[in-house]
Amino acid sequence: MLMILFSLVPFTQTPCPLRQWVNRDRSYPHALRIFFSAWFGVALAFSTPAHAAEAPLTLPEAQRLAIIHSKQVEGSDLAISASREMAISAAQRPDPVAKFGVENLPVNGSERFSVQQDFMTMRSVGLMQEVTRPSKLRARTERAEQAVRLAEAQKAQTVAAVQRSTALAWLERYYAESMEKTVLQQVQLAQSEVASTEAEYRGGRGTASQVLAARGALAQLEDLAADASREVRSSRIALTRWVGDAADEPLAGHPVIDAVPLHAHSLDSQLAEHPEILTLERREALARAEVAVARANRHADWSVDLVYSQRGSGYTNMMTLEFSVPLAIDRAHRQNPELAAKLAEASEARAERDDMLLEHVAEVGAMLDEWNTARERRDRYRTSIIPLAADRTTAARAAYRGGKTPLSDVLLAEHDEIEARLKALQIEAGAARLWAQLSFLSPVPWIAEVTRPPASARMDHGDLP
Repeated sequence: MLMILFSLVPFTQTPCPLRQWVNRDRSYPHALRIFFSAWFGVALAFSTPAHAAEAPLTLPEAQRLAIIHSKQVEGSDLAISASREMAISAAQRPDPVAKFGVENLPVNGSERFSVQQDFMTMRSVGLMQEVTRPSKLRARTERAEQAVRLAEAQKAQTVAAVQRSTALAWLERYYAESMEKTVLQQVQLAQSEVASTEAEYRGGRGTASQVLAARGALAQLEDLAADASREVRSSRIALTRWVGDAADEPLAGHPVIDAVPLHAHSLDSQLAEHPEILTLERREALARAEVAVARANRHADWSVDLVYSQRGSGYTNMMTLEFSVPLAIDRAHRQNPELAAKLAEASEARAERDDMLLEHVAEVGAMLDEWNTARERRDRYRTSIIPLAADRTTAARAAYRGGKTPLSDVLLAEHDEIEARLKALQIEAGAARLWAQLSFLSPVPWIAEVTRPPASARMDHGDLP
C-alpha cells in the first residue's frame, strides 16, 4: 500500500502522458483527487494497526495491563464492595416484627371456635420493635468500617503482589533475550572461525584437528543457543500469565536497577507501611472493634410490643403496650467469655503484626545487602573481568594468526569470555530480581517510569566492555 503513495510523486513532479491528458481535460482532476485520496486512506488504515501492533512493551505498561487483567484484583474490589454494603446495614436497627393472632378462642361448648361471642376472645394485630442501644449501633458501625479498611489493605497487598510478579516475569524475559543475543553473537564468531579453519586446512596451512576443534566449539555454542532460546520461550509464557497477548510484543527499555525506595537505617519506619503489615494492623483494629461490640453486647436491648385487639361487637376493643428486656443472669458464662475471646484475638493480631515487622526488617535488610553486592559484582565484571577476557581472546587470535599459539588457546579464551559475559548477565539478572522485590513491596498507584530507552544509556549485553 505504501508503494502506491510513493508512486504518486513522479505523477505530480515530472511530465508524463497521463498528466498531459489530465491537463487537457479539466473535468477529470476532481475525480482523480478523490481516487488518490481514497487510496491514501486505505493505505493509512492498513499501515496504522501494523504499527500499533508492534508497539514495544515497557515494564510500567506490563504492570498496568497485569492490574487490568488480574482476577485477584477484581476479587479484591468485590470484597471491598461487599464490606461497604455490610457497613450500610450495620448501622440499622433490627426490622420491626408484625404480629397477628387470635387470643382466648373457645375450643368447646356452644361457643367453640367463635371469635365474637365470648367476651375474652380477641383478634389481635401488633408490632414489636427492638430498641438497640446507640452505643451498640456505634460499635457495630465501627466494626463494619474496620472490615472495609481491612479489605482495602488486602487489595493493596494483592496489587503489590501482582506488580511485583509482573516485574519479575518481565525482567526474566528481558535477561533471557539478552543471554540469547549474547550466545548468538558468539555462534556467529564461531561459524566464521570454522569457515576460516576449513579454508586453511584446504590450503594446506591447517590441520584436521583444528577443524574438528572449531566445529566442536561451534556445536557447544549452538547447544547453548538452543537452551537460551528455550529460556526465552519459557519466559514469554510466564509473562503471558500476567499481560496476555501483549507478552508477544518486543520489550522496550533497560531496567534501572540502581535505586530502590528503601534505606537500611530506616527500615522499621518504612516497612510499617508494607501491605502485609498494614493488613495485620487493620486486622488488629477489626479485632478491637469486635471487642467493643462484645462489650456492648453485655448490656441487653429493650423491646417494645404494641398490640391492638378487637373483640365481639358487644365488647370494647383492647390495646396492649409491653416492654421486655433479656435478663443477664449468667454473664460470667455467656457475655464475659465472648469478651475475653475478642480481647485475646486483638492481642494475637498485635503480636503477629510485631513479629511480621521484625521478620520483614530482617529479610529486607538481607535483600538490600545482597542487592548491593550483586551490583558491585556486576560493575566488576563490566570494568575488569569482561575487558580482560576480551583482551585475552584478542591476543590469542593474534598469536594464532602469527603461528605462535595453537587453536586450542583461542577456543579456550573464547570459552572463558562467553562464560564471563553470561555470568555478568546472570549476576545482573539476580540484582534486577532483588530490585523488583524491593521496589514493589508496596503498590505503586501511578507506576513511575522505571525503564529508560535504549538510546540513552542502555548497555548492549552482547558487547559488554
